Amino acid sequence: MHVSAELFTVRKRFPLTISRGTTAQTTNVWVKVAQDGIEGWGEASPFSLGDRPQSTETLLEAIQTIAPQLQSMNPWERQRIGSILQTMPSSAQAAIDMALHDWIGKKAGLPLWQLWGLDCDRIVPTSVTIGINTPEAAVARVRDWLQFIEVKIFKIKLGNPAGIEADREMLAAIRDEVPTLELFVDANGGWNLDDAIAMCRWLADYDVKYVEQPLARGEEKHLPQLKQRSPLPIFVDESCMTSRDIPQLSNCAGGINIKLMKAGGLSEAMRMVQVAKTLGLQVMFGCYSDSSLSNTAAAHLAPLADYLDLDSHLNLTAEPFVGAIIRSGRLLPNCKPGLGVERSAVAG
Repeated sequence: MHVSAELFTVRKRFPLTISRGTTAQTTNVWVKVAQDGIEGWGEASPFSLGDRPQSTETLLEAIQTIAPQLQSMNPWERQRIGSILQTMPSSAQAAIDMALHDWIGKKAGLPLWQLWGLDCDRIVPTSVTIGINTPEAAVARVRDWLQFIEVKIFKIKLGNPAGIEADREMLAAIRDEVPTLELFVDANGGWNLDDAIAMCRWLADYDVKYVEQPLARGEEKHLPQLKQRSPLPIFVDESCMTSRDIPQLSNCAGGINIKLMKAGGLSEAMRMVQVAKTLGLQVMFGCYSDSSLSNTAAAHLAPLADYLDLDSHLNLTAEPFVGAIIRSGRLLPNCKPGLGVERSAVAG
């Protein structure tokens, strides 16, 4: 099989600010796996988690380096391929794994969700994200989302470097604007233990459903105490990369956030779902600065998720791909073979 890669840039309609900084655009890697006249597609998005930065350049180099080793293999040889992919950054693994799944679905003539025997009627609505901002700007962003799609759930980024009072002011303003919609909160590790306990108790009064990653990655030792004192479920994101991380989190969290880029693709994401469910944890799927290519891939697994946060492609000025569609707040894969993703008209 032939593996190739090229770069493409995605630009956000509205820059997104979280506790670690602001993102306005990223350059991602589009991977193609070709054999027998069939081409499977995948995406690698750069991201950084402290000591594990995965830059665009690193990802592209890893994919180009590994491509010759895969040339003699067939896309069906998943075990052999998987052992080679383990040497790559997780986002590069995700792109190739995604492309292989797309190829196999196209070869079989079936969408991935159907190959896996999943029921798309079980897909829950996806949240859409409000980044850290002033209360007035956050409310303006809420109104923009409401004009853009049928929103069922907002995910609010907290962990403002200005402190928890700034977090409270923004959250309260959003709740006043949408008194009946569901709210999730993601602090991206922006609180210490005392602030996390105080905020979880305060957020419970605002009918927040759960709090994601309240403590920084590396502070997992405090999660048991936080779980004991928080009235809200705690989900972990940066603290949970792959299925190997789940067992030690099972007694101190209520759920995990699975992202294809940090997991290493659909294969590992499926393992993470199975391990989490076995240990009694809930599951959500999230994203980085991903296009429709990656979020559509995640949407094929969405029937297995309790919560979804697959909205990054909805905040792009010129979406390069077309795949899953939003209907009544739910991100639904289509019935085309494989991922069911095509190039959009704006992408030429």
